Amino acid sequence: MTAREGQTFHGVSRVIRYVNFVKLPHTLFALPFALVGVVLASYHTPVTLREVGWVVIAFTAARFAAMGFNRIADREIDALNPRTQMRELPSGALGVTEAMIAVAVACGVFLFAAFELNHVCFLLAPIALAWIFFYSFTKRFTRWSHVVLGVGLSIAPVGGYLAVTGTWASPWWMLCVLAIAVATWVAGFDILYALQDVEFDRGNALHSIPVRWGERGSLVAARVLHAITIIALASVGFAVGGGAIYTAGVVVAAGLLLYEHTLVKPGDISRLDAAFFTMNGIISIVYFGFVFAERVAS
Repeated sequence: MTAREGQTFHGVSRVIRYVNFVKLPHTLFALPFALVGVVLASYHTPVTLREVGWVVIAFTAARFAAMGFNRIADREIDALNPRTQMRELPSGALGVTEAMIAVAVACGVFLFAAFELNHVCFLLAPIALAWIFFYSFTKRFTRWSHVVLGVGLSIAPVGGYLAVTGTWASPWWMLCVLAIAVATWVAGFDILYALQDVEFDRGNALHSIPVRWGERGSLVAARVLHAITIIALASVGFAVGGGAIYTAGVVVAAGLLLYEHTLVKPGDISRLDAAFFTMNGIISIVYFGFVFAERVAS
């Protein structure tokens, strides 16, 4: 019997199937960054609980739509890959039609949440959906799909900021470097995640940095990207006048990323699941915690 993919819940209920279908716990990866955008916006505009609630709903719905669409687009590929054969669509636990309906509902919820926030978010919401759907096809023609994914998730902090202010940040480059931080963070760990499927991808004409550059080259690329992440996070602190608490948060995030890279070595990716899920979830939550603490202390 094919082994169950990591980070999935056991059970056969409809709720569990949908939770596993979109890997709902992975929402912890980037939701804290959306909330970082909200916290940074609070330096300029008062934040209400209503806005925070709609930001959480919008992000969760967008991520559900993105992951669900990816699963639908990749269902035939997943059926061929031993690591992913037990996912909900190739295994038959969910039907394609009901998956499409779920994605459509999630898109509707996301658009409604964006509408409830402000007209800027509503106007930009379809562009965000188009980008995250586009990602699902990129590994068929480019090795840079990891970066496309990173850019998709970098929408989260920008969206969180715009949800509160309705206008771009000042200084203008603050949101840019925050987006770069998230994009490089995600791209780096996605490169590590793709190491699991190098042989399968090569055999099925799929593209990735591990396929192109090999294991050692991919590890170097991930480390470079994560170094950029830390530089970008430090730049955000400079832009907002972050103090000792914010600086401590960047230092802790750097230490956690460094530890993550000790878990994956050339010739040994046996601890990749821990590196991918546990550490990245911790990093985003811890960074948000320091940003929030800095704001409370100011």
